[in-house]
Amino acid sequence: MKVGIVGAGAIGGWIGAKLAAKGSPVSVLARGATLEAIRADGLVLHEDGLTIAAPVAASENGAELGPQDILVIAVKEPSLRAAALAAGPMVGPATAIVPMLNGVPWWFLGDRPALRPDSLDPDDAISASLPADQVIGCVVHASCASPEPGVVRRHFGKGLILGEPSGATTDRLARTAALFADAGLDITTSNRIQQDIWYKLWGNMTMNPISALTRATADRILDDALVAAFTLRIMAEAAEIGAAIGCPISQSGEDRMQVTRKLGAFRTSMLQDVEAGRAIEIDALLAAPRAIGERAGIATPYMDALLGLTRLFDSNRAL
Repeated sequence: MKVGIVGAGAIGGWIGAKLAAKGSPVSVLARGATLEAIRADGLVLHEDGLTIAAPVAASENGAELGPQDILVIAVKEPSLRAAALAAGPMVGPATAIVPMLNGVPWWFLGDRPALRPDSLDPDDAISASLPADQVIGCVVHASCASPEPGVVRRHFGKGLILGEPSGATTDRLARTAALFADAGLDITTSNRIQQDIWYKLWGNMTMNPISALTRATADRILDDALVAAFTLRIMAEAAEIGAAIGCPISQSGEDRMQVTRKLGAFRTSMLQDVEAGRAIEIDALLAAPRAIGERAGIATPYMDALLGLTRLFDSNRAL
């Protein structure tokens, strides 16, 4: 099966390298230094004490790469619209689109437009290039970094949850899951992928922006009693929204924090973006959940506060 990768950074580069090393024909849509590095050395992956350099096709022109059987979208939310437009020629009528994104994706709540935030796809450009009915939902449970263009280092975790937004068991889901599993990834299939997405968001919609604001690692955030209490209040608001949209969360916020604590002094993806001077994912992680809550009639004063602070922080970075 032909696999396209849009966004050959930490997660996209890891997925592309694993599949290419296993023999799948992989095509990467890239530009600039990343394109040059991949053309010269392939996708280089450091994992479990080993280094692999997997040759792949690479171009900045989606039409040159052509339609793919599976198209992995692994960009950050601020880059998604431009990436979707560039990737359009890589989508054929049978292409399975697998977004590996943080937060609320553009196709989320597509069956309930009254609850869907306009900001996810304000002019429908993303949906036009990446049709929602071709999406296989995905949740990534892995920590990777890209220390230089075309190079990825996986730190821990190698799990993917895959599921049809409809909850159906389909041939394309089975084929995609089997391909990723054969490449050495830990694959779980789900008939409630929206709930899995909301659960991950519930856990990282606080840690990410708080770490960006404070430059603190996760352990230090949890060690501060006042910040931890603030985090729990936001998680309670998000859990209430989840229950209202059919994505209930049974775990307590305190128990989820203990899971995070086991990861130690890790730097969140948003903190890494701040340190690297990259745009941060405010909308997908905070603004979109808040908008869903507002449309569902749920008050979110603590989420509002974190969104306001993070948005102001980001505007000062631009200045």
